[in-house]
Amino acid sequence: MIFNYIRVSTEIQNTDRQLVDVEHDRLYEEKISAKDTNRPQLEAMLSNLRSGDLVNVHELSRLARNTKDLLEIVERIISSGSSIKFHKENLFFESNKKADPFQNLMLSMLGAISQFERDLMLERQREGIAIAKAKGKYKGRQTRFSEEEINQIKTEFIGSSNKTQLAKEWGITRQYLYKIAA
Repeated sequence: MIFNYIRVSTEIQNTDRQLVDVEHDRLYEEKISAKDTNRPQLEAMLSNLRSGDLVNVHELSRLARNTKDLLEIVERIISSGSSIKFHKENLFFESNKKADPFQNLMLSMLGAISQFERDLMLERQREGIAIAKAKGKYKGRQTRFSEEEINQIKTEFIGSSNKTQLAKEWGITRQYLYKIAA
């Protein structure tokens, strides 16, 4: 079987540019960050792999955003007897062939570059937020609660002996509960 794995980080992003006209028997598509490997469609695909299957991925960063995860996922695919092809980088790994040292080097290097790119992006984001906060332009995410709900939370907070349970009831973290109550 031929599996196509397509991923973008957010719901508003578009997957149309990935694996255009690449034939497949099954498509696994998700709109979730690749910061870790806890992704439902990725896990479903990996658990369905059988010897002789092929996994198509548009580019390395669509499979993983850090080198460790990338190498582990590729190894898992190869050890299942399947093959994987990264179309943009033109890298192909087969289970029944002797590992190509050049392809392994490229996989590691490009994976490291992808991780470096993500780390730089997050650093720039943190710097921008810090500058915006200093200028008073960044207040963080707006609350989903109305004024009445906030007053209700404050009232319940005062009378509650189990703050963890109260936070769960409102679907928030304890930290956010304390912030509202302050």
